[in-house]
Amino acid sequence: MIKKLKSEILTSIKSKKINVFVLFLLFSFVILIFTKLSKDYTNTIAFGIEKINVPEENVILNDSVMLNITLKTHGFKWLRYYISKPKIKIDFSEDVDKKEAVFLWNKSKSYLDNTQFDEQVELLNISPERLTFRYGVNLVKKVPVKLNTTINFKPGYDVSDELVSDPDSITVIGPDVLVSKIDLLETEETIFNDVKSNLEETTKLKLLENTSDLKFSDNSVVIKANVEKFTEGTLKIPVNVINIPKGVTLKYFPKEVNVSYYISLSRFNSVTNKDFKVVCDYTKTIGNQSLLVPELVKFPKTAKNIKMNQQRIEFIITK
Repeated sequence: MIKKLKSEILTSIKSKKINVFVLFLLFSFVILIFTKLSKDYTNTIAFGIEKINVPEENVILNDSVMLNITLKTHGFKWLRYYISKPKIKIDFSEDVDKKEAVFLWNKSKSYLDNTQFDEQVELLNISPERLTFRYGVNLVKKVPVKLNTTINFKPGYDVSDELVSDPDSITVIGPDVLVSKIDLLETEETIFNDVKSNLEETTKLKLLENTSDLKFSDNSVVIKANVEKFTEGTLKIPVNVINIPKGVTLKYFPKEVNVSYYISLSRFNSVTNKDFKVVCDYTKTIGNQSLLVPELVKFPKTAKNIKMNQQRIEFIITK
């Protein structure tokens, strides 16, 4: 029996009978769908609100307002509404009344002057009859960007200049009660490993939760850094003693200290001992001891990890 059925199916395929049947079935299905969609249906669907001509000095605080609209139209229109969430326009220069802290919309205006549906759509009802839009006063504030970045360099490499973000600040626009609380915006935590070349990477900002009432000039920044090969240098720097009382003469040792530093190869030859200054303030003498504390008061900003090999300077008063 099974063999016979298999034989008949193979025979039908060869004779193309089954192909004709499938084509006929598909054609019948298309006609059925077309017939269904051509008929008129009455239904209620939730429309989102597209707010236009909102006064620049105001910001709407509740964006989740919906209108339930009952329409009568053919199935093709309903299919479009179900595929793409429909919206109804509310013109804040004409369709609403401004009260203290709220804009009010009522459906009578929509019934009197409704031009948002074509002739094939019959508007039957709108619910609710009134919408209330809370609003606040807009505040524009520029806040700095704080980089939340960790860079792990390959041995012998470092940044030759300051790590920066582009842009370095973000403009925030929104209700003053919200914007006034924002003093800075951090980037998402970003880690770079084995870095040995210049950085230029985009990273997102950590925006506050529920920021639908806020607008940001950017939601990401570019982290930039000039990365170079670094080397260590050492220079002998003379020690100067300051604030010695009148009539006091002293001798101190050592008169020079070794200062080591870390600097990029491109700037190594430009650094001299004139770029450093070490002083000892006599008024900061440690107790009754004949010791002074050396302080590095001048050094090149491009140098890193600066260290002095001497932490105490001995002295004796000779007069």
